[in-house]
Amino acid sequence: MQTGDVLDVMGGLVAQLKLYAAKLPPVVHLAVVPTGVKPTFEAVEEYEDIVSRFRSQSAGTPYKGLNGLFVESLEAFEVGRLFGSVHPLLSVLDHMERMQRDKEIEIGRLDEKRTADYRSALNKILPGNKPELDGAGRGI
Repeated sequence: MQTGDVLDVMGGLVAQLKLYAAKLPPVVHLAVVPTGVKPTFEAVEEYEDIVSRFRSQSAGTPYKGLNGLFVESLEAFEVGRLFGSVHPLLSVLDHMERMQRDKEIEIGRLDEKRTADYRSALNKILPGNKPELDGAGRGI
């Protein structure tokens, strides 16, 4: 398993999260959790397949330590906790950067761009990352 393989997994999961996030209402009061808005059975199955494939391929590689984070993201996705799905994937990217810094893995220039793209896509899902809100609350 290479870094590109891990990023392929990440790309599949990010795509699933973006599709799910697009189905949720744009603004939800913190005291109200939307009920009945869960990912489709097919989306959960696809997410689970991606995580399962990664777990089977990562055995005996430096990437096996990422299994727990992918499973944590899957479990949150299954019950419709979007933000709970995003945070473990951001942790995967952080962990990979540490592994690169510690010379456990190599991340090529193209993979660095993919990593940055996935981090950006995940951060856009999180609240407070809406460009239309830039400057809000700063006064006139």
